[in-house]
Amino acid sequence: MIEGDFDIRVRYSDTDQMGYVYYGRYANFYEIARVELFRKLGFTYSQLEEEGIGMPVIQMETKFIIPAKYDEIIKINIQIKEIPSAKILFHYRLYNKKKKSNKYRNYSTNIYRFTNKKSCKNTKKIT
Repeated sequence: MIEGDFDIRVRYSDTDQMGYVYYGRYANFYEIARVELFRKLGFTYSQLEEEGIGMPVIQMETKFIIPAKYDEIIKINIQIKEIPSAKILFHYRLYNKKKKSNKYRNYSTNIYRFTNKKSCKNTKKIT
């Protein structure tokens, strides 16, 4: 299993009128964790693109449990539990970093399909 933990501070622009993170912003948080996990593994997303590989989202499922609020520091745990082939599945769990609790605020799974950027055709397998 491949895993990483990354922190994000909730900005005012991430929140709605109630002071909670707007649900649509969580996808940005997942992207930040995914890109940083790639960096931790020694490559960048832009390197994949330069090699002609794209990764469009084909499925995203999120369960919202406890809302994140303005100025909180959120720890994002990201995991790749299986060796990717034509698809890659990321698992995310978000925690409030300052509260010493294992209760997560949100969890999500996102599936990306590896594609050829020029033709937009699915690749058979990434090795």
